[in-house]
Amino acid sequence: MEINTNIIADIQSIIQKARATAVRAVDHERVVMYWHIGRRIFEEEQGGHDRAAYGERLIKYLSEKLQPQFGGGFSSRNLNLFRQFYRCFPIVHALRAQLSWSHYRSLLTLDNHDQREFYLNETSKNNWTSRQLERQLSSHLYERLLLSTDKESVLAMARNVQQPREAKDIIKDPMVLEFLGLKQEEAYFEKDLESALITHIQEFMLELGNGYSFTARQKRIHLDGDDFFVDLVFYNRLLQCFVIVELKTHKVTHQDIGQLQMYVNYYDRVERLPHENPTVGILLCLEKNDTVVRYSLPENSNVFASKYKLYLPTPEELSTEIAQVTEHLG
Repeated sequence: MEINTNIIADIQSIIQKARATAVRAVDHERVVMYWHIGRRIFEEEQGGHDRAAYGERLIKYLSEKLQPQFGGGFSSRNLNLFRQFYRCFPIVHALRAQLSWSHYRSLLTLDNHDQREFYLNETSKNNWTSRQLERQLSSHLYERLLLSTDKESVLAMARNVQQPREAKDIIKDPMVLEFLGLKQEEAYFEKDLESALITHIQEFMLELGNGYSFTARQKRIHLDGDDFFVDLVFYNRLLQCFVIVELKTHKVTHQDIGQLQMYVNYYDRVERLPHENPTVGILLCLEKNDTVVRYSLPENSNVFASKYKLYLPTPEELSTEIAQVTEHLG
């Protein structure tokens, strides 16, 4: 009787899963340990008459005593982080088991409570690695969503009491595509942008948002003897709808918007199943005119124009854009 060779793959899978579980368990225990250390430092610090001066001396004293025995992980800088960790996350049972210390260390750089809660919940829901979280922080995801939708919706998602319910909840403006490695000043064609996005499809879906899966590239549509090709097609399981992305390396025109609206209409009438929601269209362009976009589309349209940037925006740039949008809406 021949030995079933599948047993090797099965046992390898068991070992790999067990190892991954063990690593996560060790990571969580380390996070909890840091929390308890932070709480003990904070409580001791509160007992001093001159808390600021006493706290500074205390941290220095602890570092000098702990480092020789336990290593550089107990430097003054890290001990301060543990204390800050406890103050930002004061309930130990609320700590997320799937988040590592690297995750929490990144979250500690945020001063705004709502902003921190948003990234905490998004990291948990989407199983972001610490590197993916750092990328979302660097690209100012929270601020860009504030630009794209109403503040209450973003805060509801931050507090984990609301999933995206409308198309506008998943659209970012601008989108940041720094991972493509394209230079802002270089000349390139739409096919170059498309090829780069396909090469980095995982990063692009992370930038698009939650619940995306890639469906098609250059999807052919045949209409009464004429052929059209849709750049990129995705499906969003949270909204239960197709999402069409058209790429433009120039300033958006009303013809571009009309073309995308035609693709959206086709998907709604031909591809969409009865239980699915209306198709969403995203025109990803180098530059746009909001007035042209607004007057080119019917009210409550599911077609959106979003600028793309080939570099990470600065907080100042986003603050300026948020202020301009707030003034315009006010």
